[in-house]
Order: sequence, then structure tokens, then C-alpha cells
Amino acid sequence: MNIKPLADRVLVKPAAAEEVTLGGIIIPDSAKEKPLKGEVLAIGNGTKDEAMVVKPGDKVLYGKYAGTEIELDGETLLIMRQSDILAVI
Repeated sequence: MNIKPLADRVLVKPAAAEEVTLGGIIIPDSAKEKPLKGEVLAIGNGTKDEAMVVKPGDKVLYGKYAGTEIELDGETLLIMRQSDILAVI
């Protein structure tokens, strides 16, 4: 992977959506909730006002509408600001 986030940006691989069935009804992929957790793959250098707290390999929780989806090597990843991350698990 040749992607390096800039400034306070973080590259996150979302966790796989959990398979949910309701009494034999299978929920289609389009109706599944997006996962709100993932793994940090890469981080930027931070800014002069904000040091980077997360590091690659951290499992994190982020907001429902956080980040921008990007497609890289057939994988869907999120790039977001460190401030969009709510917690480290």
C-alpha cells in the first residue's frame, strides 16, 4: 500500500459488517448498518497544534458519518481526521 495520510488524517480499515438474521429473514447488504469501528492502517505527521494520539494497529471507534470512503487495491477504506475518532478500543 502506497498511501500516506497528510497532517492529522488517519487511514482506517472498517471492520466487516456483522451478519444479522431476524427470525429467518436475511438482511441484504444495502440495508446493513455501516460498522463504526475499524483498524488504523496509517497516520499523518500531525499538525503543530495537534499531536497524533493514535498509531497504526489501533482498533478505534468513529462517528457514523466520519471520513471519506476510498477504494484501494479492491478494498474500501476510510480516510478521516483524527478528531473524528471517538475512542481507542
